[in-house]
Amino acid sequence: MSLRRYIGDRAFYRRLSAIMIPMLVQNLITNFVSLLDNLMVGQVGTEPMSGVAIVNQLLFVLNLFLFGGLAGVGIFTAQFYGKGDEEGIRSTVRAKLWFALIAVGLGAGVFLGFGEKLISFFLHEGEEELDLAATLRYGKDYLAVMLVQIAPFAMTQVYSSTLRETGETVVPMRTGIAAVLVNLVFNYILIFGKLGAPALGVVGAAMATVLSRFVECGIVMLWTHRHLQRMPYIRGLYRSLRVPAGLLKQILVLGTPLLLNELLWSGGMTVLNQCYSLRGLEVVSSFNISSTVGNLFFCAFIAMGNSISIMIGQLLGAGELERAVDEDRKLIAFSLALSVGVGLLMALVAPLIPQAYNTTDTVKALAEKLLLIYAAMMPLYSYTNSCYFTLRSGGKTLITFVFDSLFVWVVCIPVAFVLSRYTQMPILPMYAIVELTNLIKCGIGFVMVRQRKWVVNLVGKG
Repeated sequence: MSLRRYIGDRAFYRRLSAIMIPMLVQNLITNFVSLLDNLMVGQVGTEPMSGVAIVNQLLFVLNLFLFGGLAGVGIFTAQFYGKGDEEGIRSTVRAKLWFALIAVGLGAGVFLGFGEKLISFFLHEGEEELDLAATLRYGKDYLAVMLVQIAPFAMTQVYSSTLRETGETVVPMRTGIAAVLVNLVFNYILIFGKLGAPALGVVGAAMATVLSRFVECGIVMLWTHRHLQRMPYIRGLYRSLRVPAGLLKQILVLGTPLLLNELLWSGGMTVLNQCYSLRGLEVVSSFNISSTVGNLFFCAFIAMGNSISIMIGQLLGAGELERAVDEDRKLIAFSLALSVGVGLLMALVAPLIPQAYNTTDTVKALAEKLLLIYAAMMPLYSYTNSCYFTLRSGGKTLITFVFDSLFVWVVCIPVAFVLSRYTQMPILPMYAIVELTNLIKCGIGFVMVRQRKWVVNLVGKG
C-alpha cells in the first residue's frame, strides 16, 4: 500500500494550516489560561480547587449540549457555504439563535433548582480526610456567579461557530485571546485581592470568567456586524427569526442525534468522574489537575476535528465527493502522526506541572500518573476523534450518536460502575482499564469510515 495515499501535497497542508492553526492557537491560549486559572485557584487550597472542579464538570455538560446543538446546524452552514448560498447560511444562524435561547433557559433552570444536589454527588471521603462541607460551600459560591456567563457564552458560540464554518477562523481566535487575557488579569486581581481589590477566592475566579465572557461576546458580535461585505449573510439577520420549515426539519432530523450525542457523552463523562470520585475527594482534585493539563494537549485534536468537519463538509457541499474521501484519509493520517508527538511531549511535562499546585503530595503524585496514562492513550483519542468528525461532516449524526455517546454508556460506564462499586481496585488501574475500551471504538470507527456512508451532499449542487 503506497504511503502517498496518506500524505497530501503542499497545497493540501497550506489549506489545512489556514483552517487549523488559528483554531489551535485560540484553543491553546484558552486552555493555557485555564491552566493558569486552575493553578491560581489551586493556590487557595485543595477544597476550593475541588469545588470549582466539580462545578466546571457540571457546566461542561451544558457547554457540550450547546456545542452539540450548534454543530448540528453547523453541518448545513458549512455545506451552504460550499454551495455559495447566503440565504441558507442566514437561516442556519437563526436556527442557532433559537437553540441558544433554549439551552440558556434549560441550563439556568437546572442549576438554580438542583445545583447543590449535583455538587454533592461528587463528595466522598478518601484517605486524606478533606473537608467535604467546605468543598460544597466553595462549589455553591462559584456556581452562583458562573450562572451569569451562560448567556454571553452562548451568543459567542453562535457567532464564532458560524464564522469558522464560513472560512473565517482568525477573528474567533483573536476574540478568544482577548477574552482569556481579560480572564487571566482579573483572576489575579480578584482571587488574591491585588490593586486594592478584596481577595475573593473562588468567587473572584467566577467573576473574572463572567467579565471575559461579556468581552468575548461583544467583540465577536461587533466585528461580524461591521464587516457585512465579508459576511453578507449577516445582513437582515434579525429582521426575522423565521427558519424555513424544510430546513428546520432537516436540522431536526440530522441535528437531534448530534445534540443527544453531545449531551449524553458529556453526561457520560460526568458519570465516569462520579464513579472515580468514590475513591475520595483527593481523586477529584487529581483529575482536576490532570484534565486541565490534558485539555491543553488535546487542543491539537479539537482543532483537527473541526478542520476535518469544515474541509470535508465544504467538499461534500461542493459535490467533490471523491476528493472528500481522499482528503479525509490524509487528514486522519496527519492526526495520528500528530498524536505521537503530542503524547511524548505530554509525558515529559507530566512530572512537572502538578508540583506547582498547593495541595497534598498524594494528589500531586496521582495527577502525574493520570497524565502518563492520558499521554499513552493519545493515538486512540486522535483516531476516534477523527472518525467522529468524518462521520459528522456528511450528516451521519445517528451513526455518530451510536459511535460516541452510546459507546460511553454501554461500555465505559458499566465497566467503571462495576469496578468502582464492587471491587477495591485502586483508581489508576481502574482508569486505565476504562480508557483502554477505546480500542473497541477504534475498530468500530475504522469500519464506519471505510463504508463511506458519510460521503453525502446534503444541500444539492450550487
